Amino acid sequence: MKKRFVVAITGASGHVYGIRLLEALRALECETHLVMSRSAVVALAYETDMKLAQIHSRADHVYSNDDVAAAISSGSFRAHGMFIAPCSAKTLGEIASGACGTLVSRAADVTLKERRRLVLLFRETPLHLGHCRNMVSVTEMGAIVMPPVPAFYPRPETVEEIVDHTVGRALDLFDFDAGLVKRWKE
Repeated sequence: MKKRFVVAITGASGHVYGIRLLEALRALECETHLVMSRSAVVALAYETDMKLAQIHSRADHVYSNDDVAAAISSGSFRAHGMFIAPCSAKTLGEIASGACGTLVSRAADVTLKERRRLVLLFRETPLHLGHCRNMVSVTEMGAIVMPPVPAFYPRPETVEEIVDHTVGRALDLFDFDAGLVKRWKE
């Protein structure tokens, strides 16, 4: 059986991370389940020339963020884990508080309660104390907060190389090597 992943894209800047994750997971022959927040759909036009249908086409299954009864909202839905890329401060706060009014936050909550890996590419700066507390809270619940901070030791020459390195490192958290990371001293 293929490995299944839930990928959520929220309204924070950095849609390219979620899109590239979908592409990398497809190349790894993983099954993907995509959900995008309303803010993500709105922000899409500011960050990319891609249409919503083009992003949807990169996933095997797509859900509306309003569909809190979707398959990915249930603990009986077996998934290897979940990525939220990018993860907005709003979404981080919903997960930290357990207030699951959207499919994104509900799927994240289910991922945590089932003790599956949840990786949040939190995209906010500068941080205030509330952000820091929410990051501590979700970390204590079992999530991994992974801000997409670029690495410069591989000497990236393009934005794509920076994104690929971050996506590759996120996939490393699931022991997947997509060939995207230039490893330190290798």
